[in-house]
Amino acid sequence: MPMQQNKPNIEVRFIALMALMMSMVALGIDVMLPALHKIGEAVQVTNPNDNQLIISVMFLGLSIGQLFFGPISDTIGRRRSVFAGFFVFAAGCLLSIIAKDLLIMLVGRFLQGLGLAAFRVVCVAIVRDQYAGNHMARVVSFIMTIFILVPTVAPLIGQQILNISTWVAIFYFLFLSGLIMIIWFTIQQKETLAVENRIPLTFKNVRIALIEIFSNRISFGYTLIAGLFSGAFLGFLNTSQQVFQFQYELGELFPYYFAAVALTMGLASIVNGRLVLKYDMHRIAWVAIVVVVFISGIAAVLNLFLMPEPSLTQYLLFLLPNVFFVGLLFGNVNSIAMNPLGKIAGIGASVIGSLSTFIMVFVGSVVGRFYDNNTLPIIIGFALCAALSLLIALFARSSVRALPLQED
Repeated sequence: MPMQQNKPNIEVRFIALMALMMSMVALGIDVMLPALHKIGEAVQVTNPNDNQLIISVMFLGLSIGQLFFGPISDTIGRRRSVFAGFFVFAAGCLLSIIAKDLLIMLVGRFLQGLGLAAFRVVCVAIVRDQYAGNHMARVVSFIMTIFILVPTVAPLIGQQILNISTWVAIFYFLFLSGLIMIIWFTIQQKETLAVENRIPLTFKNVRIALIEIFSNRISFGYTLIAGLFSGAFLGFLNTSQQVFQFQYELGELFPYYFAAVALTMGLASIVNGRLVLKYDMHRIAWVAIVVVVFISGIAAVLNLFLMPEPSLTQYLLFLLPNVFFVGLLFGNVNSIAMNPLGKIAGIGASVIGSLSTFIMVFVGSVVGRFYDNNTLPIIIGFALCAALSLLIALFARSSVRALPLQED
């Protein structure tokens, strides 16, 4: 049974630390968005769309790393896995600092993603060690509420660093942030996986876990949904600097518009934290998917036939409400996918995180590659991913009542 932390002050500190661990991934992405063009120039990029690789390759490392660190955390414990991840992340930061060409930069970014995978997957496993059911969804929602502040301010931080220094200083900032996190984690977080509950890392155990995950329609289906919606959002993220700074000619105002998008998603996380106390997380996810299908479908039709070149206002009228309902989804779909997997939380978190991230990288990269100074690929990306997610949710929904929730 998951442990329950009843003291409010303990839970607040726990949520804050888990949020910081999760935030390291967002920080590693968003703090350098204003610098992508300058980094591309420094490492001799000729095609502007190739700058998107600096974001996508990090996610690729994140995807592969989760497959490794999840099972490892079930074997050696959560704390040791986080320490190992930090050293890989630090090596990636140092390699990016000395990069003189795109290949070395991408290797460094891959290692950063590989190391950050430990923070992400172990964070999910630690939460699952201690919470279940709607209570877990609520805790995840609060973590996401704090987490979303990082995308809000990270581009502003990156822009300020560029104003007083060069893009190299951004990687020094990332390294220092990771160092602060690992020190806090060392001091505060105890091991949540007892020795007697650890699973030897054998091929048989991994195979059994994979069979359990892939044969569970809820876990597998909502993992695919998480990947599709994350991929649509990554398509927006990959192109955000090009769209705001160049297509709409906002220049240094880009971080403020990006902050508005991030705050919208943060508001959704706060709302979701309250909604899961009254409504089942499956119902909230279902409603959010249907609304995103509706919004994205209308925007795609308008963009194709009536507004081939939408203005900034028109684009934001599509983007902000869409992002709000995607924000309602994020905290719930991961909780739904993890909920049946309490006995294999580490491997479960790693497989779910890795598969959803791999789908995200693929979808986000495809959307980004189609970008040609027009927002149509971003809008169509949301519409197609939402429609496919609706079909998957219909398939998984029939088994929800057959699998009772693990309540707190």
